[in-house]
Amino acid sequence: MASKTATKRLTKEYTMMKKSPPEFITAKPLEKDILEWHFIIAGPPATPYEGGEYHGRLIFPREYPFQPPAIQMITPSGRFEANKDICTSMSNYHPQSWNPAWSVATIITGMLSMMTSDERTTGGIETTDETKKQYAAQSRSFNKTSVMFRNAFGDL
Repeated sequence: MASKTATKRLTKEYTMMKKSPPEFITAKPLEKDILEWHFIIAGPPATPYEGGEYHGRLIFPREYPFQPPAIQMITPSGRFEANKDICTSMSNYHPQSWNPAWSVATIITGMLSMMTSDERTTGGIETTDETKKQYAAQSRSFNKTSVMFRNAFGDL
């Protein structure tokens, strides 16, 4: 169960995300759990991810914004292991580097940046651009068959 502070902050962030979503990103919390957010990153043009649709999730601790979330990508991308926590400076792997000023939008924008880089990290994998393009082509079909995706986004 979320703390009062976490609920207030995440509700405010959701309102801000609806008003001004970052480019290539859609995100929202589950209706029944404000601490679990799901997001979609649209593969940016001129990258191996172009045309892809990548589902991920953030799992916030009840102490948010004073503690960082776990970050996972659900849709296979050729960049991250699916359904595994990803190590970033904004994730639960590095609570010492967490900044409470960071927001849901900041975290997911960071994931987009990391996705298009070759930075090595726990939860990251190395594949060819051709493999990433194949995953991009298959991503929407994967999401349509994913119960987790449908629960979060309906028939989007």
